[in-house]
Amino acid sequence: MKRLAATLACLLFVAVAAADSLNCRLVGTCDTPGWAFAVAVSGSHAFVGDFQVGLRVIDVSDPADPQEIGFCDTLGQVSGVAVAGDYVYAADCAGSLRVVDVSDPENPRQVGTGETPGYAYHVAVAGSHAYVADLYGGLRVIDVSDPADPQEVGFYSTPHDAFHVAVAGDHAYVANLAGGLRVIDVSDPADPQEVGHCETPDVARGVAVTGSNAYVTADTAGLRVIDVSDPENPREVGFCDTPGNAFRVTVAGNYAYVADNFSGLRVIDVSDPENPREAGYYDTPGYAEETAVVGRLVYVADYACGLQIIEFNGGTGVEEEPGRPVAGRLPTVIRGVLSLPRDMTDFGPAKSDRVPRPALLDASGRKVMTLTPGENDVRHLAPGVYFVSPGDSRDPGGGKSNTSKVVITR
Repeated sequence: MKRLAATLACLLFVAVAAADSLNCRLVGTCDTPGWAFAVAVSGSHAFVGDFQVGLRVIDVSDPADPQEIGFCDTLGQVSGVAVAGDYVYAADCAGSLRVVDVSDPENPRQVGTGETPGYAYHVAVAGSHAYVADLYGGLRVIDVSDPADPQEVGFYSTPHDAFHVAVAGDHAYVANLAGGLRVIDVSDPADPQEVGHCETPDVARGVAVTGSNAYVTADTAGLRVIDVSDPENPREVGFCDTPGNAFRVTVAGNYAYVADNFSGLRVIDVSDPENPREAGYYDTPGYAEETAVVGRLVYVADYACGLQIIEFNGGTGVEEEPGRPVAGRLPTVIRGVLSLPRDMTDFGPAKSDRVPRPALLDASGRKVMTLTPGENDVRHLAPGVYFVSPGDSRDPGGGKSNTSKVVITR
């Protein structure tokens, strides 16, 4: 019943509302039967860790119409996935790493299991080894050179729960909740050793590494940028707050794509690591848990609302994306021009001046200008959130009861 209610809420969100967004638009969605918690993409397929109902394989060759084509019940609760070649490695929570052969995407099958002593929560794969963030079991290093017979070869007991892991070169970077970021030398997989750490202002939940920087999602403290050029002395160099609870992060090019839980997808420009800034967002209908990025498309595991596929336009100036319009009657703002659909209010010649006119309201509900069907220049207004009301707010039925939100930026 809870799952049905959540699904209906997601459908209602898509059917009747434009998402709060900036420089992003919804391309497609695919519901899943469980709780979409993790996602990885390879080629034309997305692999979704659907928590209690295993691994789902979704054909995304047409991003506007993604379709589930196969699944594998891993028996546990899949909270992390990594894909390498013909195999998906699933952190299955119930104390194990599951290896799934996806060479036939319509018929994925489990071929191997690597037991862990803790709670296998996330996994990264590099070369012939899988690195499992095993919560209270710390970091486990598993040899997967034989996918049918994965074997643990080493481990490191982190001071707090190992929640998320990324691997770059000879180092594994562990988001260690209250322990911040831990940097572990894995040049000898049989004897991993911590060489450095960096505290975070709130619990470290996710980590991605590119170049000389680690990007750590720190719950209510947003995204933290940590210089790891000296692994023994990692240090924070910048940060960007997010409105939700920053959970996991993917970095591609100059952008970090943060799964911000109840605040959806947040896109952070990290071209200047010391001054990261938000470049876009899309408030998904569920709870954004993880992201995967291919080109301009962002794949979001959105918990009860399945897989959401969102296009980020690279910050080229679209302030509000209408998503799926309500009968084609939602206003949009593009490059300082607010376009009001001509059928939003009937202004026939027989109408008197007393007929309520569309109005633009500020966040307090105060009218800032009267609107006309078609294009309205709003470049003189301060950046912020505004509401389009189909009737003047001074008239009966006006105000914010039947409004559409738009965002004006510079």
